[in-house]
Amino acid sequence: MNAPANPARVAKSPKPLFTILWIGLVAGTLDITDNLIYNALRAVTPKMVFQFIASGLIGMSSFRLGVASVILGIVCHYTIAISWTAIFYLLCRRFQVLTRFAVLGGLLYGGAVYLFMNYVVVPLSRVPHITRQISFLARVNAILSVVLFIGLTIALLVRHAAPRV
Repeated sequence: MNAPANPARVAKSPKPLFTILWIGLVAGTLDITDNLIYNALRAVTPKMVFQFIASGLIGMSSFRLGVASVILGIVCHYTIAISWTAIFYLLCRRFQVLTRFAVLGGLLYGGAVYLFMNYVVVPLSRVPHITRQISFLARVNAILSVVLFIGLTIALLVRHAAPRV
């Protein structure tokens, strides 16, 4: 039986599910922190932000459910962040170029995530449709948040945590 080339490396390598979980939590926290700060500057409370996220599942009733919909919004947000982390992690197993060129891979992945979330997921969800046009600043913030805090963060942390995914 052949021994691994570096037993210490194998022993210290975290399990994939644990890696996906902690990276998803970090990326999700960075992304929601940006969202909460940006919205606070516009007098939108964290409660409203999380109820808006929850409305993707339960519609307008989210805004009448109080703390239950806030918790649902938090769970939804982190579930989505962890899911995007899992997808990237699995893609890295097939396309190692994503970790070899993690910055470029992460930026492109973040752009793809933004497009998919905003042009597929949100339109298919029960989120109330906004009747007014989103401001340029809000759009730039949303794009940068997903590209930097989801895409780039996930790519760099996956490369760090599992360099030979």
